[in-house]
Amino acid sequence: MRRIWIFLLCLIALAALATGYRFRNHLPYELSNPLGLRADISEIRARILPGLTEHLAAQDLQIGAPLYLRLFKEEAELELWVQNGHQYQRYKTYPICTFSGALGPKLQEGDGQSPEGFYAVDLAALNPRSAYHLSFKLGFPNTYDHAQGRTGSFLMVHGDCVSIGCYAMTDPLIEEIYLLVEAALRNGQTAVPVHAFPFRMTASRMAEAEGHQWQGFWQQLQPAYLQFEETFVPPVVSVEQGRYIVPP
Repeated sequence: MRRIWIFLLCLIALAALATGYRFRNHLPYELSNPLGLRADISEIRARILPGLTEHLAAQDLQIGAPLYLRLFKEEAELELWVQNGHQYQRYKTYPICTFSGALGPKLQEGDGQSPEGFYAVDLAALNPRSAYHLSFKLGFPNTYDHAQGRTGSFLMVHGDCVSIGCYAMTDPLIEEIYLLVEAALRNGQTAVPVHAFPFRMTASRMAEAEGHQWQGFWQQLQPAYLQFEETFVPPVVSVEQGRYIVPP
């Protein structure tokens, strides 16, 4: 009997390890990180901000200026653009450490899919106490997602390089990205737009996607990609009758 109990306890432990991230990713901070382990945001600001300010100034950019972020799944890249005059200038392209799922949108809670679409990050979305070394919520589900009946929660950009539905960065990279987003929001930007694309939506790449199950959805995303490539001004995206609309 004792051996049976030991065997059952081992099975339970293995199951907990296998699913731990899923539960951890969907719990409030206090439950997902019961030991209170967290990044020291004051220490991070003191360590990172001076050099970050200097690097921005070398490109004639200012910390606290409005930002625009673009995520590309296929290329595993996060672009960070900073406003410089009327247009936006690319500051850096960061490698995404990992994301989960395939090309295509997130459909429902627990599908392990990283979202695609147009999102916005406000001050309330920032979590310096994240169990994943700083995070900000993307704002999924948005108005479009709700119209499609899509569900999900706690979809974020964060550190720790682990993901079930999130876009995960290495810890050093999320520190820089987080501080830039925080500075822009605290300096008056209402929300930082974050546009998540399956790939760089050039005409040739879209032609390769001909016949894909998500071709129709991607055709709604492409105008925003193309407009920014031409104007370097983040497009204003709305939702009308359950579709993304990008005014010309």
